[in-house]
Amino acid sequence: MLTRLLALGVVIGVAGWWLLASGSGETRQDSATSVGPVASEPTPAVDPGPARLPVTPDPHPVAPGPAGLAGTPEVPKDSQAGPGSTAAAASAAPSALLLPVQGITAAQLQDTFTDARSEGRVHDAIDILAAEGTPVLAVADGTVEKLFDSERGGLTVYQFEPSGKYCYYYAHLQRYADGLAEKKTIKRGEVIGYVGHTGNASPDAPHLHFEIHRLGPEKQWWKGESLNPYPVLHGGQALP
Repeated sequence: MLTRLLALGVVIGVAGWWLLASGSGETRQDSATSVGPVASEPTPAVDPGPARLPVTPDPHPVAPGPAGLAGTPEVPKDSQAGPGSTAAAASAAPSALLLPVQGITAAQLQDTFTDARSEGRVHDAIDILAAEGTPVLAVADGTVEKLFDSERGGLTVYQFEPSGKYCYYYAHLQRYADGLAEKKTIKRGEVIGYVGHTGNASPDAPHLHFEIHRLGPEKQWWKGESLNPYPVLHGGQALP
C-alpha cells in the first residue's frame, strides 16, 4: 500500500514539473517572438513646388540645329540681301524703269515711237511733254556714258545700265544737273537734267525725247537697236 502511494506521488510530481516547464517555455517563446503593433515609419513630406501653368504651344517654333542644339528660324532666301537676291535684282532690273520726267504720270504718255520724222526717218523714241525746266530723272541705276551736244538732240545724256546691255538716251535738255559728268554713277530717280527745247525741238513744245537702245557687244553709246519705251514706261513691260 505504501509502495503504491509513493509511486503515485512520484507520478504526480513528475507531471507537475513537466507542466511548469512547458508553461515557462511558452512564455519565453511568446516574449521573444510576439511583437506588438509596429508603427509605420513616417514618410518624409515632399514639397510639391509651385503649381505648373498649362503649356502653350510656341507660335514660332525654332527648328533644331545641328547636334540637337536649338537653331534659328530659317530666313526666306528672297529676304536676304546680297548679290543675286530678289531685292538686289529688282533695284538693278532694266525692266523696272522709272518715268523720267518729274510729275508726269503714265496716263499722260503717248506712243510716238513709230511717228514719221523729216528726211524719211522714224522717231524711234517717246516724247514726254512738260514745262520748261521740269526735272529729268534717271530711269534706273547706271553710269553716265556720254554727255553730248548734238545738232538735232541738243543737250543729251547717254546712260548705260549696270549690265551694259541697255542704253538710255535723254535729249533736248535745257541744261544738265549740277555735278553731272561722264562716268559718274547715278541712281534711279536722281535728277540728271531739266526739260528744254535744245536741238531741233520747238520752243513752243518743250519736252524730253527718251530712247532705249539694246547695245551690241561693242557697247557703242551712239549705236544700238531701238526699243519702244512706251510699253515699258506705260505698262511696266519688261525689256527684251
